[in-house]
Amino acid sequence: MFAAENGLKGDPRLKAISDAITVVPHFPKPGIMFQDITTLVSNHKVFKHTVEIFVDRYRDMDISVVAGVEARGFMFAPSIALGIGAKFIPLRKPGKLPGEVISEAYELEYGKDRLEMHVGAVKPGERALVIDDLVATGGTLSAAIRLLGELPNLCLRLHIVYDLLLQTYCGYCDSGWLERNGAEVVECACVIGLPELKERRLLNGKPLYVLVEPREL
Repeated sequence: MFAAENGLKGDPRLKAISDAITVVPHFPKPGIMFQDITTLVSNHKVFKHTVEIFVDRYRDMDISVVAGVEARGFMFAPSIALGIGAKFIPLRKPGKLPGEVISEAYELEYGKDRLEMHVGAVKPGERALVIDDLVATGGTLSAAIRLLGELPNLCLRLHIVYDLLLQTYCGYCDSGWLERNGAEVVECACVIGLPELKERRLLNGKPLYVLVEPREL
């Protein structure tokens, strides 16, 4: 859902956020109208407005994990995590995290990519929020949901009882490193979302919250 449809209609902060976004035509390739948020985060008042809206929404939802999607999700997720008293978890592109990682693939219009997360970064039963700067098709956020997402109930109980904590082979899941970590993804949130998303309130069964539509020239 868009913030204006959820109690913030006419809120001047939303207009300020939209006005602070710069449109860069034909970047990174012809035909793309790139939504540059660096001009938003460089304006401390508007950046504060952006974080405050998210913090006000999630403060009382008992969220313990804020997962930021590389790269621009990192600009907002740590501040939101601090504001609601949660830990920040980076979801990174391949090869960027040291140590043991688990990964999830997703489709792009021009190929495939993956998100990776440290093994043990989230625990079964934790409540997670996923943050990115922009949602278009939802492919990246869907991968984040799968990466963090729920274990089957039986498997979750087994992992808790035997204290496996996602670090050993799971015969029930038939996977060496569990690709479903047992966290409950409460919602996905983005600063910018395509207007077509107004008809799509769920992403992989999870609520989607967006502040503003893309700017036009």
